[in-house]
Amino acid sequence: MGAGPECHADQQMIVKTEYADISVAGPRMRAFVAAPRAEGEYPGIWCYSDIFQLSPPLLRTCVRLAGYGFVVAAPEIYRRIEPPGTVIPFDDAGRTRGQQDAAKTPVADFDADCRAGLDWLSKHPKVACGKIGVIGFCIGGHLAFRAAFQPDVRATVCYYGTGIHDGKLGKDADAGSLACAKEIRGELLMIFGTKDPHVPEAGRETVDRALRDSGVRYKTLLYPAEHAFTRDEGPRYDPEATDLAFAETIQLFRKIFGDWGQ
Repeated sequence: MGAGPECHADQQMIVKTEYADISVAGPRMRAFVAAPRAEGEYPGIWCYSDIFQLSPPLLRTCVRLAGYGFVVAAPEIYRRIEPPGTVIPFDDAGRTRGQQDAAKTPVADFDADCRAGLDWLSKHPKVACGKIGVIGFCIGGHLAFRAAFQPDVRATVCYYGTGIHDGKLGKDADAGSLACAKEIRGELLMIFGTKDPHVPEAGRETVDRALRDSGVRYKTLLYPAEHAFTRDEGPRYDPEATDLAFAETIQLFRKIFGDWGQ
């Protein structure tokens, strides 16, 4: 298995981006892909967006992560509902639209797309064999949590995942995600803002208790921030909390997959 290029202190990781169509049944699955331009093989990270799909803040996050030596692929989570290329606006109407799209999508469809996406990512020519991780934000945090059930996912980071504590996901009133936590074989990082009304303290405690009881290898990080604090558009953005959480994300991925320069 090839490694990434030799790392030097003065060497910058240059990133290449593109859109890819993933072959699936029904409407195509379109994904934004950010990868190191340098030759070599790198860990692959499947990245789930929030309800607004592939917005500029999400794409910037993908590029930033790729710059640390990862092949990052982010799918359009509403590919069965919205036309390819749809980015939902950050306004009240957009929020309602994103929530309605989620409410039309059965968990079984999300899970099927997850498996198809992971299979595609694992075959990407720049992805090292056996090095697959997942990250997600908001509803994507819940989707990332469920992706961790897949046996080939070795590390997962869930940012303020909604509905994990009460089971609500998409069309399903109870996806039973916490009940399946024992299926997680890789390591898990749960990140929350303490001012997040969507995941209140009682909800975080429910998640923590279930993970402890399931024997999952996990870590929970709390920041004095609001929901969607990493989204660098709008009043909830918290740069310091974002940078601290991002550093922890990189630390986990490098712990599991190794430094890209090794």
